[in-house]
Amino acid sequence: MVLRRLRAGPEGEQADEQKIQQSLSRTRQGFFGRIGGLLGQGDIGEETWEELEELLILADVGVNTALPLVERLRQRVARERIRSADGAQAILREELIHILNAHPPVADSLDRLLTVVLVVGVNGSGKTTSIAKLARYYQNRGKRVVLGAADTFRAAAIEQLKIWGQRVGADVIAHQPGSDPGAVVYDAIRASQESRHADVLIVDTAGRLHTKYNLMEELKKLRRVAAKQVHRAPHEVFLVLDATTGQNALSQARVFKDAVDITGIILTKLDSTAKGGIVFAIVQELGLPIRFVGTGEKIEDFAEFDAQAFVEGLFANS
Repeated sequence: MVLRRLRAGPEGEQADEQKIQQSLSRTRQGFFGRIGGLLGQGDIGEETWEELEELLILADVGVNTALPLVERLRQRVARERIRSADGAQAILREELIHILNAHPPVADSLDRLLTVVLVVGVNGSGKTTSIAKLARYYQNRGKRVVLGAADTFRAAAIEQLKIWGQRVGADVIAHQPGSDPGAVVYDAIRASQESRHADVLIVDTAGRLHTKYNLMEELKKLRRVAAKQVHRAPHEVFLVLDATTGQNALSQARVFKDAVDITGIILTKLDSTAKGGIVFAIVQELGLPIRFVGTGEKIEDFAEFDAQAFVEGLFANS
């Protein structure tokens, strides 16, 4: 089956780009604003490269991504005989887009009777809110959505999901706190297929990281339960990461990637950080595409990720 990006049309695409760029205002005023100033006017010297490396690392791009990036930039500047700093900035933008497009987000066409989506991430990352925004995203594309409360470890998680379900008009399938998460997934799938006639089931999962082994085993179990009920389920596994946590987000992503096959990242609180560089580190070091970004606190502040819009937003007005 050929996959295609599932958009609400050209207007939706343009709106996503605007949301992304508007959410980057703090980032533009932070380290990437300084990078834009460094690669603004004037000539390029050795100190330019040293300062650029430092700023990229401070912007959470990370050493493993920043150093090779600057080296490629230096080589291209020399090969293409560029002397001006603004010329170097244009190449930097191209290289940053290239990093993000090496693992581009490819949205599922949802061309099946029931699509099962697992959402994973640590507590406090904005997971529950992201699930609600994701539900609204699918609803805006004409899909009937059901939510599954498989984070049974915390009673608050179940209640929060029920509240968000009411707000977006999505039924929530839940058991009592402390119950078997696998049983929740099983019942949520059956309900989605038989009584709710849903197109998409979004499943919340536990977000505790205190024992990596338990996390891995629980997520593997949920995958097995889903796969037995629906062909090739789960069809998407989204990892929610908080952009404000910087390099900690990269560490979290590694743990979850070991536990379950991640199909994409939902990056939250993009509007709250002055460091947007973690996006490049995630894609470059883990090979995981950014699928969605949270661009604010409202339910509609959610956008499909677009590499070019993101990079342009980092350097707007510079």
